[in-house]
Amino acid sequence: MLPFMSDRQEPRFTRFSLGRVLDDLGLTLLEVAHGRIDDQQDVGGVVIYDPVDEPVYPRHAVVLGVGVHGSAALAEVLEGLASHSAAAVVVRSPVEITEEVQRAADEHGIVVLGLARGATWTQLAALLRSLLAEDDVGDTHVDSLGGIPSGDLFAVANAISSLLDAPVTIEDRSSRVLAFSGRQEEADPARAETIIGRRVPERYRHQLTQQGVFRELYRSEDPVVISRIEAEADMSTQRVAIGVRAGDEVLGSIWAAMDGPLTEERRITLRDAAKLVALHLLRVRAGADVQRRLRAELLSTALEGGHGASEALARLNLSGQPVCVVAAVLTDTEQGGDQALMADRERFADALAVHLSAMRPGSAVALLGDTAYGILPEPNDPTGDHAVRTMEDFLDRVGSRMSAVIAVGPPAEDIGGIARSRSSARRVLRALLEPAAGQAVAQQPETEPRPRKRQGLARSRVARLSDVHASVLMLELRDLMVVRGDEFTGPVSRLMEHDAKQKGHLVDTLRAWFDHFGDVAKAADMLFVHPNTFRYRLRRAVEISGIDLENADDRFEAMLQLRLLER
Repeated sequence: MLPFMSDRQEPRFTRFSLGRVLDDLGLTLLEVAHGRIDDQQDVGGVVIYDPVDEPVYPRHAVVLGVGVHGSAALAEVLEGLASHSAAAVVVRSPVEITEEVQRAADEHGIVVLGLARGATWTQLAALLRSLLAEDDVGDTHVDSLGGIPSGDLFAVANAISSLLDAPVTIEDRSSRVLAFSGRQEEADPARAETIIGRRVPERYRHQLTQQGVFRELYRSEDPVVISRIEAEADMSTQRVAIGVRAGDEVLGSIWAAMDGPLTEERRITLRDAAKLVALHLLRVRAGADVQRRLRAELLSTALEGGHGASEALARLNLSGQPVCVVAAVLTDTEQGGDQALMADRERFADALAVHLSAMRPGSAVALLGDTAYGILPEPNDPTGDHAVRTMEDFLDRVGSRMSAVIAVGPPAEDIGGIARSRSSARRVLRALLEPAAGQAVAQQPETEPRPRKRQGLARSRVARLSDVHASVLMLELRDLMVVRGDEFTGPVSRLMEHDAKQKGHLVDTLRAWFDHFGDVAKAADMLFVHPNTFRYRLRRAVEISGIDLENADDRFEAMLQLRLLER
C-alpha cells in the first residue's frame, strides 16, 4: 500500500488557495514576481483583464493581465483592482518590479505572478479553471481516495512524484495531460513543451508509436522504460511509464521523467499508483456526469421560477444579484445521428460554459433538451448590452466550427424576473431560428428566375427582444391564426387564388412593390423583370384584388398578410 493512501494525511493547502495553485503549476508556467502567498485564502475565480469593457470581478480573483506590458501599465492595473480585492495578477515574464509596482502590490495585497514565455493565456486559463473547479454547484462534501480528495489528479501526481523523486504527468489515451506534478523544470525540454501544450507533441507521439511503446504500455501491467528518442535531442531524460486501467479498459497512463535503473521499489510504487489513479479517473468521469445532470436540474428549476427556484439559485451561487438568461442553439444539425448530434450539443454547451467562466465568473450553463441555457450575473448592465457583446465574442471565437444563434433575455432582479427573462429569450430564439424571409417564393415555376431574397428581420446571430420584436410578434400572430383556424381574406387572398390557378406572380409583384416603397425600378430588379412588365403586373394585381394602394389601411392589411405568409 502506498504511503499516501492513508486517510489520516492532511492536505497542505485549502482546496482553492493561491498556494495550492502555484504548488500544482510549479515553475513550468508561473513564477512569483512579487508578493506573499497566502496559503489559506481561497481563490474566487479567474478573470481576463479588460481596460475597455470591465468584467465582473469575484472576490480574490486571479486576474490575467493579457496585453499588460511594462511597469507603468502593471502599476495602473494594480491600482484599478484595489476595490475588487484581487488575489493575484498574472503578466507575461520577465516582470519589471519597480518601486511603483511594489508599492501598489503591497498596499492592495495583490501578488504579482509571471507567465513563462511559450505558454499561452488560453492554456493558463484552462489550467486555472480546472484547478479551481469552478463547476462546483454547492456540494461542499469531498470524498477521499487514498487520503487525497476524490478526483484531485494534481494532488495524486504530486504524491507519486514525491515517492519516485521525479516529475510526473498523468495522461489520457490520446496523450493529453490530465494533471502534472511540480518540479517539471528538472526534466528536459520535451517535458516542458508537453506541459505548456497540455499534450505530448505529435512528433514525440509518432516516435513512441513507431517504437511500439504504446502497444507495450497498454498490453502490460508492469512499467515500461523508454530511453531517449533517437534524433530527438530535446528528450534527454529517460521515461518510465505505466498504463492505468479499470479491468480491461485502459484509461490512460502515468509518465515519470527519471534516469537510472527501475528498481523493485519504484516498480511497486508505479503499480500501486496506477491503481489509485484509476480510481480517481473513474470518479472524475462519474462525477462529470453527475455534475452535468445536477447542474441541469438546478438550472431548470431556477428558470421555471416556481417552488424550489430560490434554493436552486442559492446552490448555483446566483441568488441576491441581478442576472439575465441566455438561450443558445446550434443551427448546423443536418449531419450525423442522434448520438453525434447530442455530443455536438454537449460540446457547444461546454464551450459556452468555459467562455462564460472567464468573461462572466459565476455564470451557470446547462444543456436542457436541444438548447444551452445560461444564467449570467449582470450587476451593472441594465440594458443587456454587455451580455450581448459577451455572446457575440463567444460566437466569434468558435467561428465556423459551431454555427449557432443566441438569444439574450432582459435583466432580472428576482425569481419572477428570471422566469420572464427565460420566456423572452425563448421568444427571441424562435425568431432567430426562423428561416430567412423570402422562402415562400421558392414554389414558383422554374421557367422564370427566382426573385432575389429579401433581407429578413432576424439575420443576427445574437439578439434581444428589442432587436427582433416585430418578427416575434408576427410569429405569435401566425400562431394565433393557426389555433383559431383563420384563413387569409381580402385582396391578398384573391391574388393567391389567381396565382394558384394561372401560375402567376401577382403576390410576388405586390410584395416587391411594398418592399421598395413603390420604386418600380428596384422592385422590377428584385423580380428580374423589365420595369414595364412590372407595371403591367402591378395593374393586374390591383384589378384582380381590388386593393386601393392609395388607402393606408388597405396597404397595412396587405403588408401584414404578406408578412404572415412568410412564416
